[in-house]
Amino acid sequence: MTVFTPRTDSEVAVIGAGPFGLAVASALKGSGVDTLTLGGAMSFWREHMPRGMRLRSPWHATYIGHIKGPLSLDSYAKVLGISPREPLLLENFVDYGLWIQAQAVPDLDTRKVDRVEKANGGFRLALADGDAVKARRVVVATGLMNQQLIPAVFDGIPRELVSHASEHTGYEAFRGKRVAVIGRGQSACESAVLLKRSGAEVELICHGDIHWLGYRALSGKQSWSLRDFLSERLASPSRVGPFPISWLVEVPGFVHRFPEPARAGLNRRSLGAGATGWLKPDFDGIEIRAGSRIISASVKDNGIELRFEKDAATFDHVLLGTGYRIDIARLGVFAPAMLAAIVRREGLPLLSAGFESSIPGLHFVGASAVGSFGPLMRFTAGTPFAARTVARFIQRARDGRYAAA
Repeated sequence: MTVFTPRTDSEVAVIGAGPFGLAVASALKGSGVDTLTLGGAMSFWREHMPRGMRLRSPWHATYIGHIKGPLSLDSYAKVLGISPREPLLLENFVDYGLWIQAQAVPDLDTRKVDRVEKANGGFRLALADGDAVKARRVVVATGLMNQQLIPAVFDGIPRELVSHASEHTGYEAFRGKRVAVIGRGQSACESAVLLKRSGAEVELICHGDIHWLGYRALSGKQSWSLRDFLSERLASPSRVGPFPISWLVEVPGFVHRFPEPARAGLNRRSLGAGATGWLKPDFDGIEIRAGSRIISASVKDNGIELRFEKDAATFDHVLLGTGYRIDIARLGVFAPAMLAAIVRREGLPLLSAGFESSIPGLHFVGASAVGSFGPLMRFTAGTPFAARTVARFIQRARDGRYAAA
């Protein structure tokens, strides 16, 4: 039996073992870089996503770092015996990530990082068990941890009456309950469907109509416009963003060269609320209150009353499918002086071509990199680019052959 021996130092420490963390760690190890990866494998997906959900990304945009070869999703599909023609189930995606970890990052250290500080020649990472490790570089791949968006109108409401979608791995407890789901994106719409399947009475409350994405959303139309036809036939591989700017999203290195206002505009256009069309047939029996703005929320009897501009309604529970707003300060791992030294725009770090922040040696990948590299960094489809870019940058920096852009 192999005995786990904690390490005390490494050339690079990767914080997070979700899709981006595993992809980067795998690429670094493949480049011969001494790498320590910290965190639970696929922990956010295992602990904050509901069973039965399917990934929004198409099959060919769901690779964790490896597009081809023995560690690709196609190779794992043959092991599992699943078809690439349907959106991947959460359970299969988690298993795929664990498979990647077992083969590419077998020495994963599952301990939690509590604090990251600057130290002589690099960084010191204080761990939850009281130990500490040192690294010359750190790659932060913590994903959506602590980034849930909770509308202010729900401040002060007891947690048993209102919760974020990320707080649930299943909805069986809501059988027979009247539940309001807030939002109109993938998380809100899929949560509404799963709640209905679990026996809840569901009402979806949103600012406007649901924007259904993909060919299954178009299939019920009486006729397709030319734009509909082109959008489907010429869709980008990851299908992130509206056609034709979705093709720009596919090239994060090019997006990185955009002026900051142009990148911000691309993000706004590409990360708007939308739900995959294959959910649409399951919306029978779900009441949709579109165009409604919640004025206030308050406890009433044993439930929660939502007051709108013209009327009010009472529910047993409110589920927030309101998504996430990234602010690295909310990660809670950086010492105050270090956080102040990271140049940010609206909570997001400004990153060089190597995903390096204003603090030399400190890198961010995944959702925290959206401000610098565009919308693809919000999705697993961005893992191959991020992994090879960070690995190439660090390898060249180590050899003295690369200057940060």
